[in-house]
Amino acid sequence: MKRPNLLKRILCFSVIVVFMGIPAWGADTIKIGVLGPMAFTQGEGHWNGATLAADEINAQGGVTVDGTKRQIELIKVDTNEFLSVPDATNAVELAISRYKVDFLTGGFRTEAVTVMQDIAMDNKKIFMGCGAAHPELCERVTNDYDRYKYWFRVTPINSKFLVKVDFILLGTVAKIMAAQLNIPKIKVAIVAEKAVWNEPIVNIAQQKLPEMGMEVVGVWRPSPVATDVAAELSAVQRAGAHIIFTSFSSSVGIPFAKQHGELKIPAAAVGINVEAQKQGFYKATGEKGDYTLTINTYARVKITDATIPFFDSYSKRFGEAPNYTAGTYEAVYILKEAIERANSLDSDKVVVEIEKTDRPGAAGRLVFTKDHDVTWGPGYITGLGTQWQNGENMCVWPMGWEGVTYEGVVPYKLPPWVIEHYKK
Repeated sequence: MKRPNLLKRILCFSVIVVFMGIPAWGADTIKIGVLGPMAFTQGEGHWNGATLAADEINAQGGVTVDGTKRQIELIKVDTNEFLSVPDATNAVELAISRYKVDFLTGGFRTEAVTVMQDIAMDNKKIFMGCGAAHPELCERVTNDYDRYKYWFRVTPINSKFLVKVDFILLGTVAKIMAAQLNIPKIKVAIVAEKAVWNEPIVNIAQQKLPEMGMEVVGVWRPSPVATDVAAELSAVQRAGAHIIFTSFSSSVGIPFAKQHGELKIPAAAVGINVEAQKQGFYKATGEKGDYTLTINTYARVKITDATIPFFDSYSKRFGEAPNYTAGTYEAVYILKEAIERANSLDSDKVVVEIEKTDRPGAAGRLVFTKDHDVTWGPGYITGLGTQWQNGENMCVWPMGWEGVTYEGVVPYKLPPWVIEHYKK
């Protein structure tokens, strides 16, 4: 007799728990699949940014749809896209077919995202991209709007704009080197991981740098997951480069910075190094990562009123600064606001509302272009330049660019061993 009574008490308790949840939330949650290489910092950024946003939204009452409050439920989807495009394909198909996600966000490597994008479009699932930079992903929207209208890029700015910011940072450092070290013509080595997103950057750089009065002394293309780039760095030094123009989105950014500092290569490292956006970068490089300058999305400077509160909340919760893939934070909020304006989860209706987005986000004013790309430029998303100085990642750009300066920006510093080498 005791067992049935115990079973009844357990069943009654379960029913009470479910029932008590009904007045606060609708019967169904809004499922958002967060896609990313979860074993790497880029995937961690995807998951952390989305988690922070979802928790904030749920704590504030959730998302209102047709008079009903719905909780956001995140589905963590490990795409393993650094190592396998088929794995990424299977992961997104599983998220849609088995876990019945309503929306998708994240994605990192262009090779994988291109395929995942097609799967999302086949299923008319809105996909808020937060990692892949190749312009083609948004050009597809222009070329076939009816099919690709469900795709939006939230972060980063696309490769063409990344190159522009790259050139601005490179030009800034070149001027500083020329003035401080009396170097008449700056020589540049291009070191970019072998990946599709880098092709336009490498090609444009080889054309543009001579036009800027600099000499390209060579191009090196290590694997995105290389653990030793000493050979490339030695070749760069032999070529007489004053600046190394970097373009890394993957883990190769750690050994590059570590060995650059250990070997004291007499060339300043400038460009893209996604690993350098992470708070743990300095420790991961054995404290050799100082003076690395990278394009960044977030820093503790006042881009908008939302920037520092986001930066501090993220850092407190996860113990590190957000890298750009944490733009899933904005993606979840954009979805929430668009769903409420549309008063529907219907993808076609929500797309119309996302296109109207004008959000003062943590990275700047977020407005989508006609091809569903993030708008770049003064007054919108500019990107940042951050440099590691004495173990701290400091924002050094923009400082007066096109009239734009953010409160908290500090001057760039040349590596002391570079100064010593050229002043001998």
